[in-house]
Amino acid sequence: MKITPSGSQVSQSGSANYFTGQVRIDAPFQATLPARVGGALVTFEPGARTAWHTHPLGQTLIITQGRGWIQEWGSEINEMNQGDIVWIPEGVKHWHGATPDTAMTHMAIAESLNGSPVEWMEKVSNEQYQK
Repeated sequence: MKITPSGSQVSQSGSANYFTGQVRIDAPFQATLPARVGGALVTFEPGARTAWHTHPLGQTLIITQGRGWIQEWGSEINEMNQGDIVWIPEGVKHWHGATPDTAMTHMAIAESLNGSPVEWMEKVSNEQYQK
């Protein structure tokens, strides 16, 4: 058993390679082998978002605060609100983040395949982000 005390890990800024805008990542976790699950609490300031990406084994988002958007490639933008749970199937190209005027925090949970839980792609353009 492992207990990581609250506040014992330093917050990280989301990499500009994978995020647009101000993003904070708190308490990332990764299970030890043979388990493959990992995740983090991610806060997106208004207008912040991920780049397009996929997950080899899917991803679960639990919206803990605020209001955000999520979009699957080729589909319309969907709204996410506090308390919503979103499942993104494996291999589905998508992005998620805050709305232009409201911050959003979610717990992101995904499993790794061959050592990676995500494949990052191109950034979401401002034109794609506009609802």
